[in-house]
Amino acid sequence: MPAATLQIPAELKSNRIQSVDLLRGLVMIIMALDHTRDFFHAGAFTGDPLDAANTTAPLYFTRWITHFCAPSFVFLAGLSAWLQGIRKSKRELSRFLITRGLWLMLLEVTVVNFGITGDIYFSYFILQTIWSIGISMFFLGFVILLPYQIILSLGLLIVFGHNLLDNAERARQGAVPLWWNFLHLPKVVPLGGGRSLGIFYPFLPWTGLMILGYCSGKIFTRYKPEQRNKILLLLGIVALLLFTVLRFINVYGDPGSWSTQKNAMRTFFSFMNVQKYPPSLLFMCATIGGALLFLFFFRNAKGWWTKIIKVYGRVPFFYYILHFYLLNMLSVIDYLRRGHTLAEGVKGIPGLPFKFTTPGEGYNLWVVYAVWISVVVLLYPLCKWYDAYKLNHKEKWWLSYL
Repeated sequence: MPAATLQIPAELKSNRIQSVDLLRGLVMIIMALDHTRDFFHAGAFTGDPLDAANTTAPLYFTRWITHFCAPSFVFLAGLSAWLQGIRKSKRELSRFLITRGLWLMLLEVTVVNFGITGDIYFSYFILQTIWSIGISMFFLGFVILLPYQIILSLGLLIVFGHNLLDNAERARQGAVPLWWNFLHLPKVVPLGGGRSLGIFYPFLPWTGLMILGYCSGKIFTRYKPEQRNKILLLLGIVALLLFTVLRFINVYGDPGSWSTQKNAMRTFFSFMNVQKYPPSLLFMCATIGGALLFLFFFRNAKGWWTKIIKVYGRVPFFYYILHFYLLNMLSVIDYLRRGHTLAEGVKGIPGLPFKFTTPGEGYNLWVVYAVWISVVVLLYPLCKWYDAYKLNHKEKWWLSYL
């Protein structure tokens, strides 16, 4: 729908949507917790923190709460694309999404990959969050040229229907063509010469989610704030109810069924443990349902803490890159402090993509939380500077790609 026909609320004409920046900033902060655990927790590579039978409540919560990050970020990326369409023609927006998507995919296998692995030889390429956003954005650039009803139908079809592919994957016992792995089934692919490609974020469900995020933009531009808030509340409740009902009947929506454990707490852990790689329908219902309710309940949030969190939300990619490099640097220092040599760290452990890491070594969760808070605090001045730089240099087109 052309931007000229939209009834744009006054808040969108000059300012960003504050609750969206707040949500994006919060998930970016929480995201760093999960990555800090990967770098510093003693059990990071020795067990599954979501294993209902063996985990602890603090460890389970530390991992589970971060599930909200990637889907919220992908959904909001779609919403942001719609909002950019207020000031761009469809052709301009399409061209921007396609080129930025390609740029993000390039950054994933170069700048981001090194920040995650610390591998100077690039022996292990990881395709995860930024890759999934990039390729989804690339396809969205073409999809937005279709009528709105078709775009919405396509997004719903992918999100609600992609778990039908689970049956084919089970029937083939995971023996699917490589293109299928990129589409829906994670896999580590040997590339030869000692190099590997980790397809951890197959893009189909993420693309469907970004499309729905894009379509949700109509709620923000077509309806007044009072109507919009009612819709966000309703959609959030429906998503969580759908998650609860489908999860309870254990038939469709997630490839893994929940089961009764030795006590109520562990049964609850099993019930809530839904698949992220790739995100199942139930995973998306639970996380996006929660995100929509957040947008409703914190629509008028004010105070010093909101100003701080929104800084991270306005420069998410900048923060994303920096937090990996800071965590990796701290991890290298700690690795050497524990008596390992630089040569050992560079060589790494066969099969493990992360250099300067030894499974089983590390710290308890209290230390992980302390490092996490320190990293977030240390990055705040840089994020605040970059936020101001972007605000004062809107004429620099390349800033929109970062």
